[in-house]
Amino acid sequence: MAGLTTGGPNVDVSLLYEINGAARQAPQWLDRAVSLAGEYGILLALVLLVLWCWRGARRQDEATAVESFAALLWAPLAAGLALLVNVPLREFVGRPRPFVQHEGLQVLDPGFGAGFGHTEYSFVSGHTTLAMALGVGLFVANRKLGLLGIGLAFAEGFCRVYTGIHYPTDVIGAFALGTAMVLVFAPLAMAALTPAVSRVARSRRAGRLVRAKGRGLTRPVDLPQAQTPPTEQRPHESDLAA
Repeated sequence: MAGLTTGGPNVDVSLLYEINGAARQAPQWLDRAVSLAGEYGILLALVLLVLWCWRGARRQDEATAVESFAALLWAPLAAGLALLVNVPLREFVGRPRPFVQHEGLQVLDPGFGAGFGHTEYSFVSGHTTLAMALGVGLFVANRKLGLLGIGLAFAEGFCRVYTGIHYPTDVIGAFALGTAMVLVFAPLAMAALTPAVSRVARSRRAGRLVRAKGRGLTRPVDLPQAQTPPTEQRPHESDLAA
């Protein structure tokens, strides 16, 4: 993968310098905020967004709640699988961090600035992969919240380049990996998870994980029954009998 490891002048490196160069002109508090957001904040926001989606899904009818809960389960599972796939992918590509190959970058992450991570590879961004997988998985469960989650994933990618620890193509590759892992295996995952979630929804104790109490339950409805009047109240029958 020499094309990814060489540091010649190209669009990837130019974008890296332009985005990271903004950190030199920005106030220190903004650089610190972007660094914290890229490291912890955006991922935490995505987790909270998934929990918020789960809260709303519990208030739907049982069938919709089961489908939404299965999709929300698949989101973190797909994100974990994407991170596992990224381990051999990084070793195969073997692309060093940008600050190892290029001078003049401002590394905002304190750990990398202290020398940690020089032996780690850059392609693809693990944080961005995780964020995009959660965002796309959330989109499968809820379109509106999913679009917000995908937007947060794009923000995560920008933060990783802004802090000088990833190339733009590291982020683009992470977008592709996270999205593919969710969507390609979503039909198989939903087929496996939906029946299990449906059984949980019908249980007394664990059912509240899928739907709120008193919602989505199918109860028999007492329909009014026609009452047959007593024999003495049906004079027309007596007349017919006569």
